Amino acid sequence: MSSSYSRHFVTTEWDRRLPLHLTSVGYSEHQGSINRESGFVNFHWLHTVSGSGEFTVNGKTVKLLPNQGILLRPGVPHSYYPETAIWSTWYMTFDGALANPIAASLDIQQMLPLGWEKDCPLAAIHEQYREKCGYSFDLAGINGSLEVYAFLSQIKQFSQSSGNPSLSKGHERLTPIYLLIEEQFWNPNLGLMMMADTLQVSPQYLNTLFRKSWGISPYQYLVQFRIQKSKELLVADRARTVKDISGAVGFQDDSHFVYTFHKVTGMTPVQFRLQYGE
Repeated sequence: MSSSYSRHFVTTEWDRRLPLHLTSVGYSEHQGSINRESGFVNFHWLHTVSGSGEFTVNGKTVKLLPNQGILLRPGVPHSYYPETAIWSTWYMTFDGALANPIAASLDIQQMLPLGWEKDCPLAAIHEQYREKCGYSFDLAGINGSLEVYAFLSQIKQFSQSSGNPSLSKGHERLTPIYLLIEEQFWNPNLGLMMMADTLQVSPQYLNTLFRKSWGISPYQYLVQFRIQKSKELLVADRARTVKDISGAVGFQDDSHFVYTFHKVTGMTPVQFRLQYGE
């Protein structure tokens, strides 16, 4: 008995207005050859569960090995076929009013293979959806929209390309810095050099690691952490002065603290306390 499964969902006008809309999902135990000269009507994700296949898109042919997948934009001609006797694949297709900008904002690589570690959630997602489909889990409408976003978030978090580490691996590498900031945010001497020494890398390389994981520099991350801590103190103790709180979160100059707080939050510490202090 085949373990393959598939579910296709009717697309209504209301569904098409959703930010994301799940149109189909399935697992093929014996993936056959496919040639789409006009592409697919929706976004199309396909990845290898076992065996391997060859995928041709934009004039390039690439192998899809286990724990490797590819995301295709709508209307892009492509073809794929099994390279081994048995090629098992899992797919998801989706559209939606904001499908393009959401995929772009997550900065998910399209038209080229993405890979992930065999112990990450993506490696078992075909089994998760087997259960959902088998028990008639409601995957249409809003629920389907949430499913697509959760899946795209997993791709963003766990996938890697061209030898670059995944987002989750990047965060794992930076764990000693997170702990250092948590323990030393009050220290005005905490800066880029101390953080780089903790990780035993150069300041330039630490900047690169942080920008890959957060899109900001380690100093900007530290400043945002200090501002968040100052918010907690402003609300927790209304009698405590702004100057005292400024020093408690690592600012040597309270005027610089007020300026930075306003730049980050759009209000002064006093305004924040008045608005959120009760």
